[in-house]
Amino acid sequence: MFFTISKIGWLLIQPLGLLAIALALLLFLTWRHRMWLSVLIAALSLSGLLLASQTNLGRLLLQPLENRYARPGAMPASEEVAGIIVLGGGFDGFVTVARGGFELGSSGDRFVEAVRLAGLYPKVPVVVSGGEAALIGNAEGDASIAPRFFSALGVAPDRLILEDRSMNTYENAVFTEAILPAAAEGSKWLLVTSAYHMPRSVGAFRKQGVPIIPWPADYRTSGEETFRLGRNNPAAAMGEISDALREWLGLLVYRMTGRIGGY
Repeated sequence: MFFTISKIGWLLIQPLGLLAIALALLLFLTWRHRMWLSVLIAALSLSGLLLASQTNLGRLLLQPLENRYARPGAMPASEEVAGIIVLGGGFDGFVTVARGGFELGSSGDRFVEAVRLAGLYPKVPVVVSGGEAALIGNAEGDASIAPRFFSALGVAPDRLILEDRSMNTYENAVFTEAILPAAAEGSKWLLVTSAYHMPRSVGAFRKQGVPIIPWPADYRTSGEETFRLGRNNPAAAMGEISDALREWLGLLVYRMTGRIGGY
């Protein structure tokens, strides 16, 4: 139920969803001859659209999330690493299920970094957490796709531990904790996900008592962004603000519902 409500709710309150609601309201008010309200909503909608598509506001909202955790200054020693956990969301499950193979999505750097780490720590397991989480349509989950991807890049299949039930970050942590093998005392798991998604992920895994070392990947900002006007790709700018709002809202909801600990 939480998954369905969160997916449907986000469709309504994401930037384009809000714009669609505003246009519907504008149409209704125009029909009812409420001109001053119509002008106000039109002005607010236009301002919001320009702000989201022609500035770096999305990056400014993503930046504090990405800067919350940095990779360690030096690579941890082998005996300090229990294994690698990479969270789903890196593959395009809709394209992959139709065409086969493994198609990386916009967050595919998560899995590229996981392969790199697997090469640096060749004796530890690689845990892939992510089921099929599409609300509409037919897609393949990341844990299902991952064996083909890792095998093609030289990571032995017997190193993989697949968690294929989770549909959100909270379930990533809960279901992964349940299948993790015993680790050497004092060792920790390298947690790999997109940098902007790391605060919520760290909170969820710490809530489940999993000892982790945050290992962010898939950066979207320079870390030194300042406000600026003009974007070559307005659609990308809209995507950034959508990602940022979803993540900040996710942190708020997870905190209110007790799904995360300290992050």
